Amino acid sequence: MSTYLYRLGRFAFRRRWLVTGFWVGLLALMSIGATALAEGTTDSFDIPGTESMEALELLEERFPEAAADGATARVVFLAPPGETLTDPDNQAAISDTLGELAQIPDVVSVADPFQAQLVSPDGTAAIAQVDFGVALPAANQELTAAVAPAQDAGLTVELGGEALMQEFEQGAADLIGLAVAALVLIVTFGSFVAAGLPLLNAIIGIGVTLGAVTAATSFVNVSSFTPTLAMMLGLALAIDYSLFIVSRYRHERSTGLDGQEAIGRALGTAGSAVVFAGLTVVIALAGLSVVGVPILREMGLAAALAVTLSVLIALTMVPAMCGFAGRLILGGRIPGLRARDPEADDVDDVRGKPSLGTRWVRLVTSRPVPVLVIAGLVMLTLAIPAMSLRLGLPDEGSMPEDTTQRRAYDLIAEKFGPGLNGPLMVVVDASGGADVQAASQQVIAAVGELDGVALAGPEPRVNQAGDTALVTIIPTTGPSDIETEDLVGEIRDRTGQVESDTGAEVSVSGSTAIIIDFTGKLGAALLPYLGLVVGLSFLLLMLVFRSVLVPLKAALGFLLTVGATFGAVVAVFQWGWAADLLAVEQTNMIISFLPIFLIGVVFGLAMDYQVFLVTRMREEHVHGAAPIPAIVTGFQHSSRVVTAAAIIMISVFAGFALSGDDFIMQVAFALATAIALDAFVVRMTLVPAVLALLKRSAWWLPRWLDRLLPNVDVEGDKLRVAREATTAVAARTPEPASAGGR
Repeated sequence: MSTYLYRLGRFAFRRRWLVTGFWVGLLALMSIGATALAEGTTDSFDIPGTESMEALELLEERFPEAAADGATARVVFLAPPGETLTDPDNQAAISDTLGELAQIPDVVSVADPFQAQLVSPDGTAAIAQVDFGVALPAANQELTAAVAPAQDAGLTVELGGEALMQEFEQGAADLIGLAVAALVLIVTFGSFVAAGLPLLNAIIGIGVTLGAVTAATSFVNVSSFTPTLAMMLGLALAIDYSLFIVSRYRHERSTGLDGQEAIGRALGTAGSAVVFAGLTVVIALAGLSVVGVPILREMGLAAALAVTLSVLIALTMVPAMCGFAGRLILGGRIPGLRARDPEADDVDDVRGKPSLGTRWVRLVTSRPVPVLVIAGLVMLTLAIPAMSLRLGLPDEGSMPEDTTQRRAYDLIAEKFGPGLNGPLMVVVDASGGADVQAASQQVIAAVGELDGVALAGPEPRVNQAGDTALVTIIPTTGPSDIETEDLVGEIRDRTGQVESDTGAEVSVSGSTAIIIDFTGKLGAALLPYLGLVVGLSFLLLMLVFRSVLVPLKAALGFLLTVGATFGAVVAVFQWGWAADLLAVEQTNMIISFLPIFLIGVVFGLAMDYQVFLVTRMREEHVHGAAPIPAIVTGFQHSSRVVTAAAIIMISVFAGFALSGDDFIMQVAFALATAIALDAFVVRMTLVPAVLALLKRSAWWLPRWLDRLLPNVDVEGDKLRVAREATTAVAARTPEPASAGGR
């Protein structure tokens, strides 16, 4: 691989105008495609094959009026103090408002709360449901304007429902991470030119990725979170990958090589690590497709696209930009900073004392056992809260208190009971010849006596064909309460007896049941996917490092990182530790698809630093250094760059953690925490300590396995051998005689 990348680097350096033109043209093409093809995103947590989804599909087939695909909005009216909604003036204001609501485009029906019996027992609150014929009506302004008659009459009006759900829009918070990344690059290189190349490449890569994802909304369902996740990962990885190659290029140039040869060697060494690091991330993200969850599949594939483009940009655009920069990449000195080579052999500072990285690795390798014990205990302690992990999905009750959706949710819970925010639907299928009315009444009787049920029925809704009925169940607890989850299980147990007695098929659905099934499916897939990822990491790293123990250590380190990260996420977002400091609104559960998504992403990112750090150690070992000196020298060469890369990635993710959206905040916080723990505790502490204990046995590989595994040459050893051979041939070749001859 190193030979091919060496040639690619030289080609991109020579043909820099062609390479740059290709990427600029692709960016323009994706931008045009995004403008022409962009459609709305759709947040759907459906999982095919679950009981709740099969029930919905049955309703769509036989009971379409009860299973409309369109969005709904709930309009909650509250009477002024001392009045009721049945007062003539208030009732007239509500009637006028219902008429205005019916005029909104795409509205198919508006339920009168007085006819639907959705008036609170004290007569002070009422709920009108508005049904749309489309899934994403984008009718916020129209709904707000339509309720003006009621508001003008002195009524309090709040709006809720998925029709009010706004697509997530990332604000300027991510610019904070980008600014910190720029600062770290400037300090690392001491040069505006060298610092600017990774940022420029990242911007181009993100532009292409977002254009492609936006254009894809015309052909497939894309969640509102997907572009942000793709941008988050693409931005961080594009900067990191470009940083490693630029750093190695400057190091090669500092040894006296010309630009073309230097970039060839940089790609043959650091570029090989970039390819394998990126490959691990892509495989882990694409592997989310096997979980069987559509939203995870499209998020994983979009993020994998961003990572792939980050790798391609680093391998082609970086050499082209280095060609344009010329010797400026070695200069461009910033006043107050030294233009430095982050991978220089001389790691002592200007005062003649060893650098912090040198002192640290010497401490770790001289005291490996105490270091392992202390670092391991820290990670295991951080992982303790993960044992209390509770998964779920946010609802309007987790929104900020100043939103109309949250106020509507709270009003419904106060006036009608929390269960009305998430009613359950029991679908009775009597197409096999059962008596639909008898089966439905038995369901109502069986479910109605359960402790967590506020209301069952009172009467079933039967379709025109008379073979399907719908029974509404109102729980006594809210949609996200664990008691509601337990109630769904109890209802399914009770309806199993109804099926035996009547011959009808009974299933539980509704938004709450769908979320419960969604969470259950993801929870069941978590451990198998974790095993798949750990096994994959072992095989890939065995191929890269040609060792058995190094991949085993890396996989165990990954498990420590995941456990500690889950613990930190639970402590903040479930237990509420430091929630006020981070402005966290919801502190009762973790987004259900966060753990499995996090495993895929953290696996890839953890392997990044494993590859970049340990390949330099192995490079020294392959070139003949003793075990401990190889660890120290390899750490000296790579620690400054790995540290800069980790700080950049943490900063980018931390910027997104300020977004204010529950899911994005949890993902960004988890990724920033995982990178901090993995880079500084696992890879830069535990890894050198374990290697120091293992010594030469760390690189042991059975001979039969060594013959089977292809040699990918991540360290660029073939390039070194080729250079030595060329030098030897040149030394043996006599110089031609001068024209003056003899």
